[in-house]
Amino acid sequence: MNSIKNGVILSYLSLIFTILVALLYTPIMIRLLGQSDYGLYALIGSVAAYFSIMDMGLGNAIIRYTARNRAVGDKVAESKLNGMFLILYSLLGGFVLIAGFIFLNKVDNIFGSSLTLVEIKKAKIMIIILIINFAISFPLGVFGSIMQAYEKFVPIKLTVIVRTLLTPLVTIPLLYLGYGTVSMVLITTLVNIMCLLFSVYYSFKYLKTRFYFGKIDYQLLKEILIYSFFVFLGVIVDQIYWNTDQFILGIVAGTIPVAVYAIAMQFIKIYMQFSTSISGMFLPRVSMMVANEASSLELTELMVKYGRLQYIIMSYILSGFILFGQPFINMWAGINYRDAYYIIILIMLPLSIPLIQNVGVSILYAKNLQGFRSLILITIAILNVIISLPLAKEFGGIGAALATTVSLIVGNIVCMNIYYHYKIGINMKNFWVNIILMSVPVLIAMFIGAGINYMIEERGVFFFSLKVLFFSIAFVSLMWSLGFNKYEKNLVLSILKSSKLLFFLKDATHKEV
Repeated sequence: MNSIKNGVILSYLSLIFTILVALLYTPIMIRLLGQSDYGLYALIGSVAAYFSIMDMGLGNAIIRYTARNRAVGDKVAESKLNGMFLILYSLLGGFVLIAGFIFLNKVDNIFGSSLTLVEIKKAKIMIIILIINFAISFPLGVFGSIMQAYEKFVPIKLTVIVRTLLTPLVTIPLLYLGYGTVSMVLITTLVNIMCLLFSVYYSFKYLKTRFYFGKIDYQLLKEILIYSFFVFLGVIVDQIYWNTDQFILGIVAGTIPVAVYAIAMQFIKIYMQFSTSISGMFLPRVSMMVANEASSLELTELMVKYGRLQYIIMSYILSGFILFGQPFINMWAGINYRDAYYIIILIMLPLSIPLIQNVGVSILYAKNLQGFRSLILITIAILNVIISLPLAKEFGGIGAALATTVSLIVGNIVCMNIYYHYKIGINMKNFWVNIILMSVPVLIAMFIGAGINYMIEERGVFFFSLKVLFFSIAFVSLMWSLGFNKYEKNLVLSILKSSKLLFFLKDATHKEV
């Protein structure tokens, strides 16, 4: 468990850097680019997200099947599996080239009515760079998935930190020199490929990864493709939720509404990372538990245990943003982005439920029972698109966010909780009793925070920070006294008292190598 513990610490360290980059880099970027160019950059980012789904869910399959081979110690099967995945990903890289250039020829037809000729020209150059990026990234991405299957979370998270910091450090000077959106996409691509090459080096050097390219086991290939198909449907749903709205706004409303929505999505994605930074590490471990026939009670305990930990973090962020989000956005991004607050709240509220339950998704993948979730969510996602089109045209970003909210409630909350309880055997009543009891101190803290908001007048950054500090003290005190169980209190105390915490990077890296 040391690898997971160190990985969790590094994940949150990575999140701290991500937040710092967002807080410091984004305001500089949107002011140097302007709202229109920033909207164009965000629009192309949503296009990039669609290229990424051509992964077809195979990355998840690498983790599951490699972890399964690790559990039984079958190195021969593992090398055959690696060879099969490298071939599949190389084929996907070629497919990206073909699909990308087909899309490139349709850019004028898709965005011609909402973008200027100059914007369309820039968009085409950025799309070409993205096509090359993904064509190279797919085959190289196999190595990162192998590292994750081996629970090498320390080098993985260190690589994420390097990527997070290096991109803005190189990009900001170029922006000040007058280079724009095209240079930003190019730098992102170069940094990404550099990080992928490190994963190749690490896999060969320390994991002794081997590839066998002999006869393909078609029965295994069929099983993997069926598994990946349902994972792929889940990925499509995620893209529809988090990127299609910007794409739709780009078609019906232009770059400025896209810019506002992109600011909102930046907060939403950071919010999501606070949860997935933990749960993403448990697929290998859960896969081995399932391979060893773990009981429903054990899986329920796992989901409740980490669901509670996630809820502590998510409820603090959610309640704090409800209270102080609007003035923060006005100070940080500018008054032109004030509608981003309402978009964030609309999405963040229902999103919190699946985020504290996402260990359950890892359980579904490990049991190879993700099919129902994928089919339900793809149906809801299609409904989301249908609803989004008229709402986005009439109400802009807020209308698109409202459609996403309805989809999240129906699919991710109602349907999935019923499925977890009755089909998977996870005791969701027990889960919700825990969450409801923990919500009592959260609501009291919000009531105190509202009083703080009323008593302290808004006068700039200092008084804003003071209000957040007072609220944070109230939240932590109430959660400690009314919300935490014995395990959670001991966990916090062990982290605070650990004399090794200051040196964990050195020790953990040494252990990983």
